[in-house]
Amino acid sequence: MNRVPNPILGPNKFKFGLFNANCDGGFAISKAPERWRCEWDDVVKACVMADEAGIDFILPVAKWRGLSGEADNLGRSFETLTHGAAIGALTKRIGLFATVHVPLATPAFVAKAIATIDHVTHGRVGLNIVCGWNQDEFGVHGVSIDPERRYDQGLEWFKIYAKILEGGAAFDWDGEFYKLRGVTTNPLTLQRPRPPIMSAGFSPKGRDFAAQAADLLFTSVSNLERAPAIVKSVQDFAARYGRKVAVFTTCHIVCRPTRKEAEDFYYYFAEEMADRESLAYIVQQKEATAGSDIPKSERPDTNPQANTRRRGKIYAGTFPGCYTIVGTPDDVADEMVEMSEAGLAGASICFLDYLTAMPYFIQEVLPRLERAGLREKEGASARSVAVA
Repeated sequence: MNRVPNPILGPNKFKFGLFNANCDGGFAISKAPERWRCEWDDVVKACVMADEAGIDFILPVAKWRGLSGEADNLGRSFETLTHGAAIGALTKRIGLFATVHVPLATPAFVAKAIATIDHVTHGRVGLNIVCGWNQDEFGVHGVSIDPERRYDQGLEWFKIYAKILEGGAAFDWDGEFYKLRGVTTNPLTLQRPRPPIMSAGFSPKGRDFAAQAADLLFTSVSNLERAPAIVKSVQDFAARYGRKVAVFTTCHIVCRPTRKEAEDFYYYFAEEMADRESLAYIVQQKEATAGSDIPKSERPDTNPQANTRRRGKIYAGTFPGCYTIVGTPDDVADEMVEMSEAGLAGASICFLDYLTAMPYFIQEVLPRLERAGLREKEGASARSVAVA
């Protein structure tokens, strides 16, 4: 099979990634029985639907335990490297990220795994490097997070990983966090010098890490008015290293034919059925690992009151720091146009139930974004397959 260009770096002005479909809950903190159950066959259906609709990439979340509360959302999940290889073999064109926690996997292991997925997918893989925030998850592995040094370790990890994928003779590494001997891998990745790298972060340390290591940075944009300043800050960090980094955010989408239908459903699952015990747990864990380089009160993931949306309220069942769009297809498309105009390169998107919500989004929102010039035209035939 011939290689296709990786859509992660493709021509769409505003890119989309299917987010968190490898975990239950749909990235909502909700007890609603309609929430995503993360059955494997349903995960495959959602990913194939995204592939056929022309969505740019799939972004799974690496989880080792849930978010507590009654629903324990994200407690059921599929590991992301094996997920990437499996979904890659079942799709044709969509980009696929694997998400890896730096403290839990060596650079040599991940280089080998990413190269494997890149060959499986004929050059469609990307790596999401995560330095960690929830100590309870790392306790499962007997590993501790140092909030002040996690990005330092992550940067050394990245440098080793990048050097491995350059190829050449085996090498030794004597660093602060890693002492390695005879490091090499074969085969190398098809994408040269390596597949695209993503990281996620909001703090200055997180942005500085992305400026050195990432091609894409996912960051919290809980208030669209702040987006231009956030994008400028990221680009200023990248410019220090002579680089550019595309800035993305994460969106939870509730799209219905009428605004009232959308608002009513959002209120139902995110207010009436909110898992407040889980929300308290998330904020507690985020606060525990927030570095000293940014006040906790300024972090949208530890200060839910900082979250806003264009119309109406943000309810408790919304994941902290996740930008929420609620409304008609015109509403959703208009806000995404605003996101693009604010300098954002794209968004990962999530729904309470992917198989229920995605067909309407694909059928109604994507054509509007094509007409707005944010997306390449995929054609009616692709969308008709996706929503069948």
